[in-house]
Amino acid sequence: MAKLLIVYHSLTGGSRQMAEAAAAAAREETETVLKTAANAKPEDLLGADGYIFCAPENLAAIAGVMKDFFDRSYYPVLGRIEGRPYAQMICAGSDGENAARQTARIATGWRLKEVQPALIVCTHAQTPEQILAPKTIPEDQLALCRDLGQAMGAGLSMGAF
Repeated sequence: MAKLLIVYHSLTGGSRQMAEAAAAAAREETETVLKTAANAKPEDLLGADGYIFCAPENLAAIAGVMKDFFDRSYYPVLGRIEGRPYAQMICAGSDGENAARQTARIATGWRLKEVQPALIVCTHAQTPEQILAPKTIPEDQLALCRDLGQAMGAGLSMGAF
């Protein structure tokens, strides 16, 4: 059975909710492992057939903990995961585009295959209080995360990627 790895980081809960929604739907289709970026290792990447990366955008960049995961994993898996499919989800306060570009650039270096454009959920948090407050992702946005997880799981299970 194909295995999907979902790696996420979340400080205020938004990205966690998104990753959990994707994982729940993906589990209906294929074996799915959900790991925090702090706990994920290169071996997790090597043991999976496809990936979803989920992180918040912080200061117009991917969150530092997610970047740390990529830094720790990049060279140990370089040349060993080429061609595997990936998707990404970004929880952003404004546009999320730069964080998506950073993740896509890392995935390009690994020669991963993007299976859909980045899913960006915008919370519109703009003040320090809003940015640091716990997030609740609206159901319609979580439905998009579930759709992404189910599509990734089904695609892996069917060998479509």
